[in-house]
Amino acid sequence: MIANCGEIALRIQRACKELGIATVAVHSTADADAMHVRLADESVCIGPPAAAESYLNIPRLLAACEITGADAIHPGYGFLSENARFAEILEEHGITFIGPTSEHIRIMGDKIQAKETAKKLGIPVVPGSDGAITNELQAMKIAKAMGFPVLVKAASGGGGRGMKLARTADELDSAVKTARAEAKAAFGDDSVYLEKYLTKPRHIEIQVFGDGKGNAIHLGERDCSLQRRHQKVLEESPSPALNAAQRARIGDTCAKAMQKLKYRGAGTVEFLYEDGEFFFIEMNTRLQVEHPVTEAVTGLDLVLEQIRVAAGGGLSVKQEDVTFSGHAIECRINAENARTFRPSPGTITNYHPPGGLGVRIDSGIYQGYRIPPYYDSLIGKLIVSGKSRTECLMRLKRALSEFVIDGIETTIPLFMDLVNEPDIQNGMYDIHWLEKYLADKPA
Repeated sequence: MIANCGEIALRIQRACKELGIATVAVHSTADADAMHVRLADESVCIGPPAAAESYLNIPRLLAACEITGADAIHPGYGFLSENARFAEILEEHGITFIGPTSEHIRIMGDKIQAKETAKKLGIPVVPGSDGAITNELQAMKIAKAMGFPVLVKAASGGGGRGMKLARTADELDSAVKTARAEAKAAFGDDSVYLEKYLTKPRHIEIQVFGDGKGNAIHLGERDCSLQRRHQKVLEESPSPALNAAQRARIGDTCAKAMQKLKYRGAGTVEFLYEDGEFFFIEMNTRLQVEHPVTEAVTGLDLVLEQIRVAAGGGLSVKQEDVTFSGHAIECRINAENARTFRPSPGTITNYHPPGGLGVRIDSGIYQGYRIPPYYDSLIGKLIVSGKSRTECLMRLKRALSEFVIDGIETTIPLFMDLVNEPDIQNGMYDIHWLEKYLADKPA
């Protein structure tokens, strides 16, 4: 059973079909006409549009398993994919969770505990507070010792929520209070901690895979530095900022850490990278939105690998078998205005995806499909690959010019602008580049 919707549900379904595994699609009433529902062997409606009453409703997901006889669940990303209690409940009911153990989800879901674990495993971390801060006086003492600017971050956070920047001592008290309030509202936990704020870092993440028995490998890095409000917009592999020696060094560090942890399944170790140094920020214990760029440069099917490991089959490759070839870039196509980023749900009146060599579209939309207003605005991913980064960028430019989605607004025009920017063409950007670019761009 695929406990998700949209393009990721369809992506998982395709891997299952190739393996000869029957699939069950669950859906809310808003997703009754979704492509993954149409193509599944069976489908079950699990509730009304609100995610809390459908995709996040664990009893209804369990009932769907019982009705259909499903013996495994793939959570995709988002929703319950990093919910440790969900993984535990499935285990108690004899249903295989295609993902890590609940223990590893819980450890890495708490940003403070994740950082402490990373230190013990030999992964370099960003300088910061040892654990949650308990009062403003303690926060000020730690911040002054590190030096401003500093970031106040939610311990249970993600996606930029509960994260505030304090550039000076005068801003710290307000940043702590605001971050606490946001963290409480978003995650039900107002614990926050401090990290040193790096001025011009890149966001580099390492794809790892473990079999849960002490064997683990890495599949190289992805550069996810083009971000808006801490949300990734474009990702590429390999990173234009790293050389082969740096790639091997950080990859080997992460693989060895996952071996010690006896990690199971797919995971991503995320870093800030500046002046040749890596600093751990978090680990995502699931499949990432941007996994296709890794598939493009390694030739491995990551979803198939997840299913194989969950079934007890172990890893299909050893580290020495992993080879990297060419370059790949992914653009996240959202149903949003390309300038204001205002969501744009509605009916797709005309749809023509690009094609040709090295062009992949991961999307569940089609002409006549109505995009509901209830979920994430991501409606598709354009992934292009080529022998070199230059070839990849030229192919991306061509593919974007072919892409037609009418009836709604999308972020395609933003990417058409970005591929013509010298900094993007030269790979000279950091995590602040896109927001500055958008702020400076005339309305």
